Amino acid sequence: MFSETVDSQVIEQLPAAHFSGEIIEIKTPRQASQALAQLAGETLLGFDTETRPTFTANRAVRHKTALLQLATDNKAFLFRLPYCRVSPGLVTLLSNPAVLKVGVAVRDDIKGLQVYRPFVPGGFIDLQSITDSCGIKEKGLRKMAAIVLNVRLSKGQQLSNWDNNELSLAQRHYAALDAWVCREIFCRLKEVTGDE
Repeated sequence: MFSETVDSQVIEQLPAAHFSGEIIEIKTPRQASQALAQLAGETLLGFDTETRPTFTANRAVRHKTALLQLATDNKAFLFRLPYCRVSPGLVTLLSNPAVLKVGVAVRDDIKGLQVYRPFVPGGFIDLQSITDSCGIKEKGLRKMAAIVLNVRLSKGQQLSNWDNNELSLAQRHYAALDAWVCREIFCRLKEVTGDE
């Protein structure tokens, strides 16, 4: 059905993944409320977070999660957490088992969000936990995207500074794409396996 693995050289030959939907950056509590209103009624979201990288051997130096990304099929919402925080409305969404939130290695992402406000996570699906049943051995998003969607996902912005006051265009596109691709991989896996 799917390849177990994929070579990095093969990935480089694939077409670049592209998100052509609307990217909405959220920096205020009011914008967060407006975004949550737009997300009301959605039952499947791509999910990811970004944190400023730490370039030190000192494990005590950790940065708080800077960005939460939630993506529908045609919109990506980028919540700038140091500015808009994790509101009670956002906690309700993150706790709702009826809204599926699909990502990769979501456990650490959830822990990072719980630093802002404790909540009981609900509806989270880790792609790593479902790719095994499809014969996929790769656990990274870049390789999953290549195997399942036949696209090349750039990780060029991964180690950029997510605490910057203004996100660059490249950062915005990277962040939107990472969440959206998680949703697309999940949809494709369900389509191929016939699972509801």
